[in-house]
Amino acid sequence: MMLKHLQVGDRAAVTGFNTAGKAYRRKLLSMGLTPGVEIAVMRVAPMGDPVEIRVRGSALSLRKDEADALHVEKLA
Repeated sequence: MMLKHLQVGDRAAVTGFNTAGKAYRRKLLSMGLTPGVEIAVMRVAPMGDPVEIRVRGSALSLRKDEADALHVEKLA
């Protein structure tokens, strides 16, 4: 599942990265988005760009192309 498919308030675990998003992989890893980490969708802009997520106690805003590089698994 991609991050863009989540709604506000959803929680998910990072499962990996899209192979087409290799340019963003290092950037996402440096921001703490490592496989297995839990994230929560806090806000989505009206046009869907950017998306604000909470990870490891910090708020991050990701653009659509950065968010598309991230694979997640929705948590119940």
